[in-house]
Amino acid sequence: MTLDEILEEIKVANSIVILTHESPDGDAIGSSLATKFMVESLNKKADVIIPEYSRLFNFLPGANEIKKESDVNEYDLAISVDCADIKRLSKREYFDNAKTTVVIDHHGSNNMYGDLNYVNPVSPACCEILVGIYGYFNITITKDIGTCLLTGIITDTGGFRHSGIESETFEFTADLIRIGVDVPDIYKRVMKTKTIPSFELTKRAIDRLEILENGRVTFTYITSADEDETGAEVGDHEGLVEIGMEIENVQVSIFIRQKNNEDIYKVSMRSINKINVSDICILFGGGGHPCAAGCAIQGNVDQVKEKIINAVRKVLK
Repeated sequence: MTLDEILEEIKVANSIVILTHESPDGDAIGSSLATKFMVESLNKKADVIIPEYSRLFNFLPGANEIKKESDVNEYDLAISVDCADIKRLSKREYFDNAKTTVVIDHHGSNNMYGDLNYVNPVSPACCEILVGIYGYFNITITKDIGTCLLTGIITDTGGFRHSGIESETFEFTADLIRIGVDVPDIYKRVMKTKTIPSFELTKRAIDRLEILENGRVTFTYITSADEDETGAEVGDHEGLVEIGMEIENVQVSIFIRQKNNEDIYKVSMRSINKINVSDICILFGGGGHPCAAGCAIQGNVDQVKEKIINAVRKVLK
């Protein structure tokens, strides 16, 4: 079984690195740290390398040990978490140079790019997959580990709002409450707290929001200039795609964000009513989950808007 092979690779490795996707969210950071704790429980050490992430996640246990880069050129084992495609993997060179590679993920679009791949597209979060791995490895989940795991679960389920949640998600949450994990505090930190620049970006995104296709689609955007003017940092744009989903009858929300003053925009999409936005994003070289996906499209705001709206329109019909 793949998990047995992964366990064996961890046990024999002398150097281990843990990586995740660019622009990491709570599930990416939470699963990275939880994997580090798992490795340490097996009496091994591991480096978590995440060049940039939102300071709102600094409360997580172990966050102070995250590295921007490593002085190790080649690791025995590289573990990628919460990343569907190697093209989105941050600090990919460590993965490419590793002797053995492992992928742990929950995206249906994952293309199995590791030597060993443990992917469960039914799971609502990568952190929930790790819950099962902890159990399989007979490793006790402590309060610190539980805080990391629940941060990922709350983030990727939109605060237990998205589809894909089953009874196990709430059973695990109940178990964490019993060992002292502060669920309300985590929820407030990751779902109900904004930096001032994030709040300023939110205002601009709302001002520009358009309701299209007879009220079924919303579209909005921010530019690199917006981020410069508001003093935005990494992660301050997170959650802006959710704004459109709060409007009645909306089935698809589209948010695009300019990348580094270039003529290319990162697209984030959300949906309901069985409209698969992952399939739409795959058309543009991206992917994700049926109700939450992303991609990148070249062009200015109007050009990118036209391309993505046309693709959505075909699905709506």
